[in-house]
Amino acid sequence: MKEAEEKEQNRILVLCVDRDGDLEAKAGVKTPVIGREKNLDAAIALALRDPEEPDANAMFEAIRVYDRLKGENKPDEVFEIATLSGSELGGVGADRKIVAGLTELLDSFPAGEVILVTDGYSDETVLPLVQSRVPVSSVRRIVVKHSESIEETAALFTRYLKMIMENPRYSRIALGLPGLLILILGILSIYGWVQYYLIAFALVLSVFLLVKGFGVDKAAKDLFKYLREYSPPPLRVQISNFSAIAGVLCIVLGVYLGWTNAASQITPQANIAGWLSILPRIGGFFIEGSITLMTVGVVVALLGRAIRWYLEHDARLLRNAALIVIIAWSRQIFLSTSDLLITPEMGYERVIFSIVVGILIGIASVLVIFVVHRSAKGFFEETEEQVEEFGDD
Repeated sequence: MKEAEEKEQNRILVLCVDRDGDLEAKAGVKTPVIGREKNLDAAIALALRDPEEPDANAMFEAIRVYDRLKGENKPDEVFEIATLSGSELGGVGADRKIVAGLTELLDSFPAGEVILVTDGYSDETVLPLVQSRVPVSSVRRIVVKHSESIEETAALFTRYLKMIMENPRYSRIALGLPGLLILILGILSIYGWVQYYLIAFALVLSVFLLVKGFGVDKAAKDLFKYLREYSPPPLRVQISNFSAIAGVLCIVLGVYLGWTNAASQITPQANIAGWLSILPRIGGFFIEGSITLMTVGVVVALLGRAIRWYLEHDARLLRNAALIVIIAWSRQIFLSTSDLLITPEMGYERVIFSIVVGILIGIASVLVIFVVHRSAKGFFEETEEQVEEFGDD
């Protein structure tokens, strides 16, 4: 009976999110912070470290909302309060940390809805992260009121100036870019090239806008992280990939050799009728020049896969081996066909002979597959589909 009542209760989480990580950076409090007393202690610690910190006010507001909801005494609702913190660097790292903390929080308190409390500056970023995992029923924004007097305006300006100076998230743009432009101006002044400063200014600004606009900096960071954490695949996969690349290169070279062979053997024609009349010979010379390397390319690619399946004890190795034999013999069929296209007077007996021999080789390969598969059954690790294919009991 008690379990049924708990299932019917609606779990509501009052969540305060500190995206810029001030709670951990200034007060040294690790998140997630769960429970009213712990949140109150954390808010007091943050307020003592920085009385002007808006995240402390947001935490106090979250506690006030929690107390008000608890005071309503609704038996079908269970409430909990928690605070999550991001990173002072912001960006993807802060969002991922918030998501990880939210996942941990929902494991301990599986909420059905969330009342979100923020300082009002990060709603557009935080709200989608929370909504993707649990419904948000209300958003409470806390904006600290400031006096319009000159003294407090100056203090507020000093505070934000300090944030720009010390926070890497803002200093890179507010200080780094102007510093680079001033440095360029100084260098040009030394060499008497100040007249080119406008061009340099436009180039630096355009490069910066392009890098930020197309996300080149993030792509470079992700590439560096990928290269740093890259782990090469197993040797059998490397062999298969290398043979596939080598096979493709052989096929491309074969096509090129076939084209050059046809171009060197054919005399250009003056009209379409002339080209149509020699089209079979063009095809014959193309096949004659390309078929050897194209066949080698396909066989090399299949051979790499065969090595991989051998190392993996995969029964598809046998089918792949038979395919290699058939494709290798197909070169003879294509050469006979090219000779017939180039010299029709020679007759088609050689083509028919090559096709018949190819069919016999294919049948023999299939029979060999069944014999080898039954004699080496313990070597292969088979799936149910492969068992049905080879007809095993």
